[in-house]
This record gives sequence, structure tokens and C-alpha cells, in this order.
Amino acid sequence: MVKKIVMAALILLILLIVGGWFFMRGFGGMNGNMPGQGGGMMDGGMMGNDNGEVEDMKNDSLADGGTSLPIPPILKDENPDPGKAEFTLVAQKGSMEFLEGKPTDTFEYNGDYLGPVIRVKTGDDVSIKVKNEIDEATTVHWHGLEVDGDQDGGPHSGIQPGTTWNPQFKIEQNAATLWYHPHLLHETGEHVYKGLAGLFIIDDEDSENLDLPNEYGVNDIPLIVQDKQLDEDGQFTYDLSMHDVMMGLQGDTIMVNGAINPYVEVPKGKVRFRLLNGSNARIYQFQLSNNQKFYQIGTDGGLLEKPVEMDQLILSSAERAELIVDFSEYEEGETVELTDKGTSFMKFIVTGEEKGPNKVPSKLVDIPDPDETMAARTRKFVMSGMGRNVSINGKQMDMDRIDEQLKLHDTEIWEISNEGMGMMGNNMGMAHPFHSHGTQFLILDRDENPPPPNERGWKDTILVAPGEKVRAIATFDHKGLFMYHCHILEHEDAGMMGQFNVE
Repeated sequence: MVKKIVMAALILLILLIVGGWFFMRGFGGMNGNMPGQGGGMMDGGMMGNDNGEVEDMKNDSLADGGTSLPIPPILKDENPDPGKAEFTLVAQKGSMEFLEGKPTDTFEYNGDYLGPVIRVKTGDDVSIKVKNEIDEATTVHWHGLEVDGDQDGGPHSGIQPGTTWNPQFKIEQNAATLWYHPHLLHETGEHVYKGLAGLFIIDDEDSENLDLPNEYGVNDIPLIVQDKQLDEDGQFTYDLSMHDVMMGLQGDTIMVNGAINPYVEVPKGKVRFRLLNGSNARIYQFQLSNNQKFYQIGTDGGLLEKPVEMDQLILSSAERAELIVDFSEYEEGETVELTDKGTSFMKFIVTGEEKGPNKVPSKLVDIPDPDETMAARTRKFVMSGMGRNVSINGKQMDMDRIDEQLKLHDTEIWEISNEGMGMMGNNMGMAHPFHSHGTQFLILDRDENPPPPNERGWKDTILVAPGEKVRAIATFDHKGLFMYHCHILEHEDAGMMGQFNVE
């Protein structure tokens, strides 16, 4: 009798393990959403080693080469005084044809889809009037901007329909490519997915004095990359399936600046691309179709100390990178494509015009060596789970609970880990991009190893693979209430978020 009970228990355990394995395979398989095998390090950057085709993408079957890449306009500064900048941003409903003859209902800032570029300089006093003309509450979070909590645009700063929010702050950080997007509790994923996002660019004297490509829209080009699911009527479908809840919503069509398979003409020379992963959940593995190398010159929070030569780049949701691609050896009319794990989604067409610098500067900016002895304390943040069971440190978001109390101007080390899938092994599960508001970090190490060269700059979003532990250091120079969370937006909306107060 005892033997039968033991045998039945063993059979049940085997069935649970095998069933769990097949369940995980159905939701992205080993290493979940991570390109390659857990984001191994190659060519100085965070890379995957799986170059297989993405079977679920439709870009190859859609019209190619007919759409010129839209370049987001620069938002007009309404204050002519130097050192002051005033803008008006209107969140509104709109419509745009992504598929010919099929208008798509969208949300937008000041236009048809996405938003204009807000461009300012270090030292500027900035005022932004944000009007909400959609029929539901929203917010605007300045992702990567170092401002006080009441100006940050988190979930406590809801803008009701028909009202205006007017944050005012001083730009106190170096040149960087940041972005802005909604951050309403439980609604961030849908609002961003429908089109509420835009770039926020900071310039400073150091960046302006460098010999870098700087003609906006010509050899300094923004690329906001997003994936969407379009139904047969051309509408965005934000009706989450179980897979979407578990892994975050991933579409079957990649867009750049709101266009499918666009082309952009580039001069015969060095071209700077400001690349944003604006997708809800997808992690991209970017590569040029001819395997040409390029230089990464910037991270989330600004320029690197020196360019890093690479041939692939992984970016998770909300991460940014500034790249320089050299087209000087191409003949007029030659093309090369930008790909994600083998799927081409935009084309560069080289013109005969020569423009911009002849070489990439060998030195960019000074970044301080991180000094662990300056840290007042170390805090641990453990990301766990999938779907509705996601958490950080075993807790889900509660607007009425402060999870961490910090002291103004303190330097801290944050130890961010991803516990993977427990009994199934730490090499299974999902990668999570960890984002903190109100500061920029320097990565100290990944699993006690130095960060790759292209991650040795300022970061506000850090991708953490299953079973991995990342330590990062930051100084908290702005007071108020801020968020930390997974930037897979469906996980954030499900509660994978906490709050810290700086006072």
C-alpha cells in the first residue's frame, strides 16, 4: 500500500514538472522573452546568440519601401527668453492609416500619432502645460528626467479629462535622449500602446562641442521602435490574452516612428540614430542586415566616455541607445536594413550627398568611476513571478504604502535580482527591465562581473535576466515620491511596482 502511494506521488510530481515545462514552452520557452540564451555577452555588449527568424512577425509580408520614415517634429518653445522654455502638450484622440485604406483609432500628443520632440538645454527653466482632451484620466511621466516627485508625472499625478497639469522644473543633468509617456495606475500599457509617447532631448555645451552628427532629421535621426497587433480592420487590439498577461503584450508588426517597413535616406557619411525601444514588452536584438559594425555612443542617461564598437545590440522596453553608423563606403542608391533577430523592419537608402564629421571622436564625456564607499546603504529588490503574480520583494503596488524611505542627497547601492522560476531552475523564466524614477544609475556589476563597455554609462532602465543579480549605484538629489517597477507595461499594470520617498 505504501509503495503504491509513493509511486502515485512520484508519477504526480513528474506530471507536474513535465506539464510545467510544456506550459513554459507555450509562453516563450526557455529564458522566456530573452533573445538568445539568457543575454550572453558578445562584442562588448549585452547580446543574445540566437539568430533564428521570428516566426510570428508580419513585416516581411507587408508592403515594403513605400513609406518614408516620419520624423517627429520639434515642439515649439513658446518663450523666446534664453534659459527659459515653455511648451504646450495636448493628449487627444486621433486617427492614422498604418495599413492603406484602414484608419486606426489612436491616442496622440499634438498630432496624428506619438508626440513631438521636446528639446531643451541643461540649465533651462522648463514649464509644460499638459492638456488632457481624451475622455479618461492620464498622466505624463518624464522618463529619465531628474526632477522632484511632484513634477515627475507618476500615478499620483492624474490629469482628469478637460483639465491641465503644469509641471515646472530646472534641467540639472547632462545631454541625453529621454522620453515621455503616461503612467496612470493599471492603464499605462493601453495608453502607451495607443500612441501616447514621445522623445525628450537634452543638449549641453559638452555635447554641442563634440564633432558628432547634429543635423536633426538628416544625420541625427530619432527611431522610436514599437511592435503592434493590428486586426483585420487596421485597429490596435489591446484585449489581453493569457499570453499577454504572462509575458507582456507583443505585436506581430514592428513600426518605426509610427510607420511599417519605412525607408529613410541617409547621407554618405556618419549618421547618428537616437534609438528608443518604445514597445510595451518586446526585447529587441538589433543588427544591420549585412552584419556591419556600428558604434554605440550613448545610453539611457547620456553619452558614454568613449564609443563602443558593436555588431548587435539588445534593448528592452524603455531603454535608449545613441548609435553612429558609417555609410561612407556605400555607393549612391545602395541600401542596408535594420533587423530584429533576422526580421527586417526598416531600410536605409544612401544618397550621394556627403555630410557630417569624418570620424567618430575617440573621447566623448567624463563619467565618474563609481565609488562604493560613498554608499550610505544597500537595498535589495527581488523581481519575481509572471502574469498576475508578479511582484517586487514579494509585494505588489499599493498607492497607500511607501515601500522605501530614502534621505535626500544620499548615495545608495541597489541590488536588483530576478529569481527566475525557482524549482524549475534559475535559467528559466523571464527577463525583467527594472526602471527607477528620479535618478540615473551606474552599473557596478552583473553577477559580480564588470558591466559590458556599452553599459558603463548612465542608466535608468536595467535589463535583468532570469537568475541574474545586478548592482547599481545612484545619488538621490530630488525629493518626493517616486516609483520603481518592471517596464514590461503589463507587469507594471499588474502590480510589479513599488514606491520610495526621498526626504
